[in-house]
Amino acid sequence: PQEIWDRLPIEVQQTIIDKGLKMYTVDATHLAHEGGLGRRINTVMQTCFFRLFEGIKYEIAVARIKEAIEHSYGRRAIEAVKRNCDVVDASIAHLHEVKIPAKPTSNHGRPKIDDAAPDFVKRVAAAITGGYGSLLPVSAFPIDGTFQTNLVKFEKRRIAVDLPIWDPALCIQCNKCAMVCPHAAIRVSACTAEALSGAPEGFQSLDYRGDEFGKGIKYLLAVSSDDCTGCTLCVEVCPGKDKANPRRKSLEMKPAEEVQAQYGQTLYDFFLSTPKPDRTQVPMNVKQVQLLEPLFEYSGACLGCGETPYIKLVTQLFGDRTVIANATGCSSIYGGGLPLAPYSTNADGRGPAWNNSLFEDNAEFGLGMRVSIDQLNTQAKSLLVGLSSTLGGVLVEELLKPVSGEAEIAAQRARVVELKRSLAGNSSLEARRLIDTADYLVPKSVWIFGGDGWAYDIGYGGLDHVIASSRNVNILVMDTEVYSNTGGQVSKATPIGASAKFAIAGQSAAKKDLGAIAMTYGHVYVAQIGFASKDAQTVRAIIDAESYDGPSLVIAYSHCIAHGYDMTKALDQHKMAVDSGHWPLYRYDPRRLHAGEKPLVVDSGVAKTPLADFMNSEPRFRVVGRDNPDRFKDLLRQAQDHSMLRDDRLRHIAGFQKPPKPAAE
Repeated sequence: PQEIWDRLPIEVQQTIIDKGLKMYTVDATHLAHEGGLGRRINTVMQTCFFRLFEGIKYEIAVARIKEAIEHSYGRRAIEAVKRNCDVVDASIAHLHEVKIPAKPTSNHGRPKIDDAAPDFVKRVAAAITGGYGSLLPVSAFPIDGTFQTNLVKFEKRRIAVDLPIWDPALCIQCNKCAMVCPHAAIRVSACTAEALSGAPEGFQSLDYRGDEFGKGIKYLLAVSSDDCTGCTLCVEVCPGKDKANPRRKSLEMKPAEEVQAQYGQTLYDFFLSTPKPDRTQVPMNVKQVQLLEPLFEYSGACLGCGETPYIKLVTQLFGDRTVIANATGCSSIYGGGLPLAPYSTNADGRGPAWNNSLFEDNAEFGLGMRVSIDQLNTQAKSLLVGLSSTLGGVLVEELLKPVSGEAEIAAQRARVVELKRSLAGNSSLEARRLIDTADYLVPKSVWIFGGDGWAYDIGYGGLDHVIASSRNVNILVMDTEVYSNTGGQVSKATPIGASAKFAIAGQSAAKKDLGAIAMTYGHVYVAQIGFASKDAQTVRAIIDAESYDGPSLVIAYSHCIAHGYDMTKALDQHKMAVDSGHWPLYRYDPRRLHAGEKPLVVDSGVAKTPLADFMNSEPRFRVVGRDNPDRFKDLLRQAQDHSMLRDDRLRHIAGFQKPPKPAAE
């Protein structure tokens, strides 16, 4: 309380003085952590509010708060009730009034917008994020409704309490930290030693393990202190340990204030300025793909989000040629957080194209994107053939060849540039039309994103229509097994025994098997993946799905705060879901059938963790057992039977043979 006043911007100080406000401070984060509540500060803040609010006696408010705690958490665990009630009792001792001087004393104002920021950020986005958006005229906004990407980097929230610090001496260059980061705030790269000649003090690197980029290559890792949320998943997944002290890892969390005071954003800014690896030289495996630049960054998703790593990975793998139709839901909220959306561009100014549609028609929306792109590609090829005598047969022949892989795509782009240059002086209608459509000679990767509420429920009819077609679309379902964005309602993806709104006593029906339904068509690529369990399978499945010339469906397990546990343990829970048989991993590829092989590959082993252990480890299941033990026992038995039946079916289709039963004596 003695320091906070001088930390405030002078504009805020003046407003407090002008309005005659009182000001109080409480270190809610520290209190919640010490009280065993993790990052949940709502109990602290609520108690302090009612201590200051004069509309109700504080003693009455405290009694009501504790009743609410019993109602909210009592169904989960008695210890959770006790922890929250103890924090209520301790909160007021940590509430302090701040003395307000007669005049402002601050020597700084509100953070200024970066001078390098585009005009739209300075003129429009700054007003909206600053709370003055209602004062903007309609004429300030884009006239066609589109919003520029690559702008979220100018919104520096600095919300992390702790930040990861890298110790290169313990790093094994596995890149798992970058893989699991929900916000693309920790990144890896590789460049020549010469490119680091102007590195600021404190910037660290390692000799790169590998020879795909030549000799003398350095490995880089950096964290954006302004964009990291402090979720700790990078530290949790890090396998680089000190053999003498296994608790010491290559990544460790340190107080954000100390880190920012020592380095600020300097090290990360330099990292961004270093040359990026050539996409055509990066091996497409789970380790090296993290060297590719993510074109989805710094989203406003929840700390530890289980959905965003998949989206980030798609933009790394397919880059600026990605076209996305996004269903309403969590992914549309953090994916289209206007005015500063998280999709970005590369050094060439290219990036994914993104649009949002409704729950009920997003699959059709994405199909329409595919149809229109194919039509423009056909038009461009037809015009190309018609102008072949003018352009020369060799260029036309090269442009009409099938294109796949990063090297061929780069070569095709170079040919398109040459084509446009050749047509620059041609004033014919056909030439002008070809210039407008020539970019569609470069393949586009069409993706349809959404959650389980969209894919299993409200938009299922459209999704079924799309996978029944032969169009080359890729569908990514981020399955949280509940309607997350709207507050935790049951969906057809909610598993047996889980509690949710409208299934408060525990879901009694089996989860819809979306993958099995899609496989019955025979011509659909289908995969079920989980990045925290088998990241290599995740990368392989997404690459295979995109390369398949037809509809593909990728169903991704997405841990979520709606599951009720501390998200710092999300990776463990994610892995347990797979190990218990709750979430089997597999890939169904029709191309294997054409090659005379079984089309289905089961990537997860036989369950080695009891399903009961997994269900009892998550509050969404445990609450049912506490409220009605007999019912939960029955639901658990049903869940186990369903899991075994599903596993038997998958392994039978994949060609696994059960050992014969012993002969009767």
